[in-house]
Amino acid sequence: MRKGRQADSARRRQRVIAAINRASADGTEISVSSIARAASVDRTFLYRHRDLLAQVHALEAAPTAAAGSTSGPAVTRESLQADLLAAHERTARLSARIQQLEKRLSEALGGQAWRESGLGAPADIDVLTQKITYLEQQAADLRLQLEERDDD
Repeated sequence: MRKGRQADSARRRQRVIAAINRASADGTEISVSSIARAASVDRTFLYRHRDLLAQVHALEAAPTAAAGSTSGPAVTRESLQADLLAAHERTARLSARIQQLEKRLSEALGGQAWRESGLGAPADIDVLTQKITYLEQQAADLRLQLEERDDD
């Protein structure tokens, strides 16, 4: 019985090694799950056999060239993770910018509605202030003229 288990384990090891070699040659995804699936073994088999697990992890971390592509940089797991992190950071920045723009738009529309309702201050307040100053000056000049007439 013991020899039967050893023979079964050896056959499964051979299937795993063949699956690793095939995946490496084809350029397909190399992960514990994909190798276990291709070799028709349980993932725990790979975790119990540290040497096979080390091979899978080594190939998983190594840059692979896609079949037929000879130019351009190789894509590694680390580069993809860095790209993903950069995309998440960009998304956060864009979300913050969108919130800022939504707030500004809300304030602008609120101000416009306030002015159009007639409840707010007139838009030409500077012109009216200048007119008031001019009229006050004119009134002061007319008072002086009246005082001069009364004195005469």
